[in-house]
Amino acid sequence: MLMTIGEFHTGDAIVQLIYFFILIAIIVGIILLIVKPRKKNNQLDRIEKKIDKILSDKEK
Repeated sequence: MLMTIGEFHTGDAIVQLIYFFILIAIIVGIILLIVKPRKKNNQLDRIEKKIDKILSDKEK
């Protein structure tokens, strides 16, 4: 079904590429799971500081 060139099987190469992309996807997913919550926490901290500043200005 798929071509064979010498001992090189194109089906094997395709499977290797699929496994490689799955590995890359797992690594990227783990990195996103770490980075995304940090960005969210930073955003919440900035919002909290703005709210505190607004409330303290309003009290004066």
